[in-house]
Amino acid sequence: MSEQLQEFMDIPRDFVKEGTQFINRCTKPDRREFIKISQAVGVGFLVMGAVGFIIKLIHIPVNNILVGGA
Repeated sequence: MSEQLQEFMDIPRDFVKEGTQFINRCTKPDRREFIKISQAVGVGFLVMGAVGFIIKLIHIPVNNILVGGA
């Protein structure tokens, strides 16, 4: 019984220990790294917006043909 209780108590303890190690390893990005990440995110937004716009441009005429302009 006490062995099961010990195993049950080890789970949160290990979680907190591993989380603390992870936070201690993390570092704040420097200016160059932050700009590079921001540019990658911006390009991703532009690409996804362009894809959505193109799909919408194709969908409108196809929908009008199928529905018959109703």
